[in-house]
Amino acid sequence: MSDKIGEAGKKSAAKRALSYVRDDMTIGLGTGTTAAYFIKYLSEQVDDGLTITGIPTSRATEKMAKKLGIKVLADFNGVIDIDFDGADEVDSSGNLVKGGGGALTREKIIAASSRMFIVMVDDSKLTEGNLSRSKIPVEILPFMYRLTMRKLENMALSCELRKSFTTDNGNYIIDCDFGKISEPAHLESQIKMLPGVVEVGLFVKMASKIIVGSKDSSFELTY
Repeated sequence: MSDKIGEAGKKSAAKRALSYVRDDMTIGLGTGTTAAYFIKYLSEQVDDGLTITGIPTSRATEKMAKKLGIKVLADFNGVIDIDFDGADEVDSSGNLVKGGGGALTREKIIAASSRMFIVMVDDSKLTEGNLSRSKIPVEILPFMYRLTMRKLENMALSCELRKSFTTDNGNYIIDCDFGKISEPAHLESQIKMLPGVVEVGLFVKMASKIIVGSKDSSFELTY
């Protein structure tokens, strides 16, 4: 799939997701290219009179939303109606790999705190069967990070520190290749048991709907 077609799919998915937004909602605003398209289209509706409050999943998203005139809250203790975000890979059971942009911990907090989690992807992100194509981002503490990384290396085919990158939380990202993942819930649990691990970019059974966009159309998958 060419980049141009892929971008068209992202835009198609983002536009379709807007149909779920209603006045006076509090919504999660994801991070990444597809989420950025959604925020851009959302801002056009805000300009036309839509009233919403956004909960950003990263500083970059917060900055973009504010620039486009969308009201955002950096701290929140209420109910999030819907969270809108992208994904790096989606398997046939609706499990996700997220965190290519490094915002996985904040993204998971918002997704888990929302009544509905809508994922927007272009069709190149779909994988038949098990998750297998994407490296799994793992956010870890900087303190003695090599010890944590060594434990991850014992579990994975390979692991690599994401160079010159720290998360909005001040942590590091280790991108790990686990090959074909037949039991994502078990793998997620095993990784999160390691001291030093903050969060892992496996989003298992969290998506309410996945909106898939292609060059010419879009469709929805419900789980």
